[in-house]
Amino acid sequence: MSVTASVSEYVRRPSPRRCARCAHRDPLATQGVSIYRPIIYGNTATVLSQKEREALPSPDHTHRWTVAVRSAASGENADQVGGADDLSYFIKRVTFKLHDTYPNPSRNVDKPPFEVSETGWGEFDIHIRITFVPESGEKAVVVYHHLKLHPWTASGEPEIPPLDVAVKAGPVHSWQYDEIVFHDPYQNFLNILTSHPVTHLPKAKRKPVPFHLANPGSLEASKGGVPEFTSLMEKEEADRLEEARQSIIAEQDRWRTILIEKERELEKLQKQLAGTPQHS
Repeated sequence: MSVTASVSEYVRRPSPRRCARCAHRDPLATQGVSIYRPIIYGNTATVLSQKEREALPSPDHTHRWTVAVRSAASGENADQVGGADDLSYFIKRVTFKLHDTYPNPSRNVDKPPFEVSETGWGEFDIHIRITFVPESGEKAVVVYHHLKLHPWTASGEPEIPPLDVAVKAGPVHSWQYDEIVFHDPYQNFLNILTSHPVTHLPKAKRKPVPFHLANPGSLEASKGGVPEFTSLMEKEEADRLEEARQSIIAEQDRWRTILIEKERELEKLQKQLAGTPQHS
């Protein structure tokens, strides 16, 4: 059984702010309320076998990949990243803009799963437009994802291994966590959102974790199977940010000390220069 979060955990009540839809407050909107839905977007890619490549219209294609927008939590014993919840109660359409070399590069997906599967040989940026249901009254949002086909490296530099090595390495996963936030939603839309509880992210690591270049140390932890987002990752990210903040403060203090020392040396030299007799 999936564990779901209570409504209050996904509803925020900030101080009143300007409505994003218009220049004035909408009397039908719930004032001072923000509600969010966690999503992920990204891709999974696998290497095609020689037999699969030969059966394709384009035998130069080396990978099969799927790009998707999903709920952040993964289903129990799922063989994919995320997707425990159906997002169609607030997402009407997802449009994936692929590379122009693909037939019909703008792919509209109007029902779940919100994903597109293709084959190819190269990596490129995918433009993802998320359109919300009419009840929301919200404008579409756009995110970008760089299609990842080849195994990750800690440096982020592209490293294309031989196909037989890539096959043994298994699927490549590239996913980004995000939150769709609705400020001052219409009451009807708020009712729709709160009637669909969100599946909790697990608190502890049960599977590999998604790798991200901002955390090179997660490379090893990302290996060994289908990754899964956890609530622990948020805390770890906050800890890394705090560590980086403290490092910056320490570096500022070090350079401030150096500057003070140099200013004292300069002052000392200026006094010595002022006391030196001037020759005509």
